[in-house]
Amino acid sequence: MSVAYITGLVVRLFLLLTPFFVLSVFVATCDGMDLSPRRKLALRTGFAVICASLILYLFGKVIFDCLGISLNAFQIGAGLVLMLNGIDMVRSSLPKNRQIAEEGDPSVVPLAIPTTVGPGTIGTLLVMGASAASRAVELGTSRWFMLIVELCAIFVAGAGVTVMLYCSEKINNLLKDKGVRILSKLTGMYIVALAAQIIFDGVRGFLGIAG
Repeated sequence: MSVAYITGLVVRLFLLLTPFFVLSVFVATCDGMDLSPRRKLALRTGFAVICASLILYLFGKVIFDCLGISLNAFQIGAGLVLMLNGIDMVRSSLPKNRQIAEEGDPSVVPLAIPTTVGPGTIGTLLVMGASAASRAVELGTSRWFMLIVELCAIFVAGAGVTVMLYCSEKINNLLKDKGVRILSKLTGMYIVALAAQIIFDGVRGFLGIAG
Protein backbone atom coordinates (compact mmCIF):
# COMPACT_ATOMS: atom_id res chain seq x y z
CA MET A 1 0.00 0.00 0.00
CA SER A 2 1.67 3.19 -1.20
CA VAL A 3 1.61 6.71 0.18
CA ALA A 4 -0.11 7.82 -3.03
CA TYR A 5 -2.96 5.36 -2.39
CA ILE A 6 -3.44 6.58 1.18
CA THR A 7 -3.32 10.23 0.10
CA GLY A 8 -5.86 9.58 -2.64
CA LEU A 9 -8.09 7.77 -0.14
CA VAL A 10 -8.06 10.74 2.24
CA VAL A 11 -8.86 13.16 -0.61
CA ARG A 12 -11.74 10.97 -1.85
CA LEU A 13 -13.23 10.73 1.63
CA PHE A 14 -12.81 14.46 2.19
CA LEU A 15 -14.66 15.27 -1.03
CA LEU A 16 -17.28 12.63 -0.22
CA LEU A 17 -18.19 14.72 2.82
CA THR A 18 -18.94 17.62 0.41
CA PRO A 19 -16.91 20.17 2.44
CA PHE A 20 -17.68 23.28 0.39
CA PHE A 21 -21.41 22.63 0.32
CA VAL A 22 -21.29 22.00 4.07
CA LEU A 23 -19.33 25.22 4.48
CA SER A 24 -22.03 27.21 2.70
CA VAL A 25 -24.77 25.63 4.84
CA PHE A 26 -22.75 26.24 8.01
CA VAL A 27 -22.16 29.90 7.16
CA ALA A 28 -25.86 30.40 6.40
CA THR A 29 -26.87 28.67 9.64
CA CYS A 30 -24.44 30.69 11.76
CA ASP A 31 -25.26 34.05 10.21
CA GLY A 32 -25.09 36.70 12.95
CA MET A 33 -23.54 34.31 15.48
CA ASP A 34 -20.50 35.46 17.48
CA LEU A 35 -17.12 33.92 16.72
CA SER A 36 -16.76 31.86 19.92
CA PRO A 37 -20.11 30.01 19.72
CA ARG A 38 -19.61 29.58 15.98
CA ARG A 39 -16.30 27.79 16.56
CA LYS A 40 -17.77 25.67 19.35
CA LEU A 41 -20.56 24.65 16.98
CA ALA A 42 -17.96 23.79 14.33
CA LEU A 43 -16.12 21.50 16.78
CA ARG A 44 -19.34 19.76 17.85
CA THR A 45 -20.38 19.29 14.23
CA GLY A 46 -16.97 17.91 13.26
CA PHE A 47 -17.01 15.49 16.20
CA ALA A 48 -20.48 14.26 15.20
CA VAL A 49 -19.37 13.82 11.56
CA ILE A 50 -16.29 11.80 12.54
CA CYS A 51 -18.23 9.58 14.98
CA ALA A 52 -21.05 8.92 12.50
CA SER A 53 -18.62 8.13 9.67
CA LEU A 54 -16.54 5.72 11.78
CA ILE A 55 -19.63 3.90 13.08
CA LEU A 56 -21.08 3.51 9.58
CA TYR A 57 -17.79 2.16 8.27
CA LEU A 58 -17.32 -0.32 11.13
CA PHE A 59 -20.84 -1.73 11.06
CA GLY A 60 -21.30 -1.95 7.29
CA LYS A 61 -20.76 -5.72 7.06
CA VAL A 62 -22.91 -6.40 10.12
CA ILE A 63 -25.81 -4.42 8.64
CA PHE A 64 -25.58 -6.27 5.33
CA ASP A 65 -25.50 -9.64 7.08
CA CYS A 66 -28.50 -8.78 9.26
CA LEU A 67 -30.61 -7.43 6.42
CA GLY A 68 -29.59 -10.13 3.94
CA ILE A 69 -28.64 -7.60 1.27
CA SER A 70 -25.81 -8.41 -1.10
CA LEU A 71 -22.92 -5.98 -1.28
CA ASN A 72 -23.24 -5.62 -5.06
CA ALA A 73 -26.94 -4.73 -4.84
CA PHE A 74 -26.26 -2.15 -2.16
CA GLN A 75 -23.39 -0.68 -4.19
CA ILE A 76 -25.78 -0.03 -7.07
CA GLY A 77 -28.39 1.53 -4.77
CA ALA A 78 -25.86 3.63 -2.85
CA GLY A 79 -24.27 4.78 -6.11
CA LEU A 80 -27.63 5.93 -7.46
CA VAL A 81 -28.41 7.91 -4.30
CA LEU A 82 -24.92 9.40 -4.27
CA MET A 83 -25.30 10.41 -7.92
CA LEU A 84 -28.57 12.19 -7.16
CA ASN A 85 -26.83 14.06 -4.33
CA GLY A 86 -24.03 15.09 -6.69
CA ILE A 87 -26.50 16.28 -9.31
CA ASP A 88 -28.33 18.32 -6.67
CA MET A 89 -25.03 19.94 -5.66
CA VAL A 90 -24.27 20.86 -9.28
CA ARG A 91 -27.73 22.31 -9.88
CA SER A 92 -28.42 23.99 -6.53
CA SER A 93 -27.53 27.50 -5.40
CA LEU A 94 -26.13 28.55 -2.03
CA PRO A 95 -28.57 28.22 0.87
CA LYS A 96 -30.26 31.30 2.25
CA ASN A 97 -29.44 32.58 5.74
CA ARG A 98 -31.30 30.53 8.31
CA GLN A 99 -30.59 31.29 11.90
CA ILE A 100 -31.30 28.62 14.47
CA ALA A 101 -33.54 28.97 17.45
CA GLU A 102 -31.78 29.92 20.67
CA GLU A 103 -32.54 26.56 22.28
CA GLY A 104 -31.59 24.55 19.22
CA ASP A 105 -28.28 22.80 18.58
CA PRO A 106 -27.89 21.91 14.91
CA SER A 107 -24.48 20.25 15.30
CA VAL A 108 -25.78 16.68 14.88
CA VAL A 109 -29.02 17.39 12.99
CA PRO A 110 -28.99 18.88 10.42
CA LEU A 111 -25.32 19.91 10.05
CA ALA A 112 -23.67 16.51 10.63
CA ILE A 113 -26.61 14.40 9.45
CA PRO A 114 -27.87 14.73 6.76
CA THR A 115 -25.97 17.80 5.46
CA THR A 116 -22.46 16.33 5.75
CA VAL A 117 -23.17 12.62 6.13
CA GLY A 118 -26.15 12.33 3.82
CA PRO A 119 -27.84 9.24 2.34
CA GLY A 120 -25.28 8.88 -0.43
CA THR A 121 -22.34 9.22 1.95
CA ILE A 122 -23.94 6.78 4.38
CA GLY A 123 -24.35 4.18 1.64
CA THR A 124 -20.80 4.68 0.40
CA LEU A 125 -19.31 4.29 3.90
CA LEU A 126 -21.36 1.14 4.50
CA VAL A 127 -20.13 -0.36 1.23
CA MET A 128 -16.58 0.71 1.99
CA GLY A 129 -16.61 -0.99 5.39
CA ALA A 130 -18.22 -4.17 4.08
CA SER A 131 -15.73 -4.52 1.20
CA ALA A 132 -12.56 -3.80 3.20
CA ALA A 133 -11.52 -7.46 3.20
CA SER A 134 -11.68 -7.76 -0.61
CA ARG A 135 -9.64 -4.57 -1.04
CA ALA A 136 -7.04 -5.93 1.37
CA VAL A 137 -6.67 -9.01 -0.82
CA GLU A 138 -6.34 -6.88 -3.96
CA LEU A 139 -3.64 -4.73 -2.37
CA GLY A 140 -1.81 -7.69 -0.83
CA THR A 141 -2.21 -6.59 2.78
CA SER A 142 -4.07 -7.83 5.86
CA ARG A 143 -7.70 -6.96 6.59
CA TRP A 144 -6.80 -5.45 9.96
CA PHE A 145 -4.16 -3.18 8.43
CA MET A 146 -6.67 -2.09 5.81
CA LEU A 147 -9.22 -1.31 8.53
CA ILE A 148 -6.70 0.77 10.48
CA VAL A 149 -5.62 2.71 7.38
CA GLU A 150 -9.18 3.45 6.27
CA LEU A 151 -10.34 4.37 9.77
CA CYS A 152 -7.43 6.81 10.04
CA ALA A 153 -8.29 8.19 6.59
CA ILE A 154 -11.91 8.75 7.67
CA PHE A 155 -10.71 10.51 10.81
CA VAL A 156 -8.34 12.77 8.85
CA ALA A 157 -11.05 13.62 6.30
CA GLY A 158 -13.52 14.43 9.08
CA ALA A 159 -10.87 16.52 10.84
CA GLY A 160 -10.32 18.43 7.60
CA VAL A 161 -14.02 19.29 7.43
CA THR A 162 -13.89 20.35 11.09
CA VAL A 163 -10.99 22.70 10.40
CA MET A 164 -12.88 24.21 7.46
CA LEU A 165 -15.92 24.88 9.61
CA TYR A 166 -13.77 26.22 12.45
CA CYS A 167 -12.19 28.70 10.04
CA SER A 168 -15.43 29.22 8.07
CA GLU A 169 -15.48 32.98 8.49
CA LYS A 170 -11.96 33.43 7.08
CA ILE A 171 -12.52 30.93 4.26
CA ASN A 172 -15.84 32.50 3.29
CA ASN A 173 -14.29 35.98 3.28
CA LEU A 174 -11.44 34.69 1.11
CA LEU A 175 -13.50 32.74 -1.43
CA LYS A 176 -16.70 34.82 -1.31
CA ASP A 177 -20.07 33.31 -2.20
CA LYS A 178 -19.09 32.86 -5.84
CA GLY A 179 -15.93 30.93 -5.01
CA VAL A 180 -17.74 28.65 -2.55
CA ARG A 181 -20.47 28.06 -5.15
CA ILE A 182 -17.94 27.10 -7.84
CA LEU A 183 -16.02 24.74 -5.55
CA SER A 184 -19.27 23.20 -4.34
CA LYS A 185 -20.37 22.50 -7.92
CA LEU A 186 -16.96 21.05 -8.81
CA THR A 187 -17.23 18.77 -5.78
CA GLY A 188 -20.69 17.75 -7.00
CA MET A 189 -19.24 16.78 -10.37
CA TYR A 190 -16.64 14.64 -8.63
CA ILE A 191 -19.39 13.01 -6.53
CA VAL A 192 -21.31 12.15 -9.71
CA ALA A 193 -18.20 10.53 -11.21
CA LEU A 194 -17.52 8.61 -7.98
CA ALA A 195 -21.12 7.43 -7.92
CA ALA A 196 -20.85 6.20 -11.50
CA GLN A 197 -17.76 4.17 -10.54
CA ILE A 198 -19.56 2.66 -7.53
CA ILE A 199 -22.54 1.70 -9.70
CA PHE A 200 -20.23 0.19 -12.33
CA ASP A 201 -18.40 -1.86 -9.69
CA GLY A 202 -21.71 -3.08 -8.29
CA VAL A 203 -23.03 -4.10 -11.72
CA ARG A 204 -19.72 -5.78 -12.60
CA GLY A 205 -19.75 -7.76 -9.35
CA PHE A 206 -23.44 -8.64 -9.75
CA LEU A 207 -22.79 -10.01 -13.25
CA GLY A 208 -19.58 -11.73 -12.19
CA ILE A 209 -17.40 -9.79 -14.60
CA ALA A 210 -13.72 -9.79 -13.64
CA GLY A 211 -12.05 -6.41 -13.12
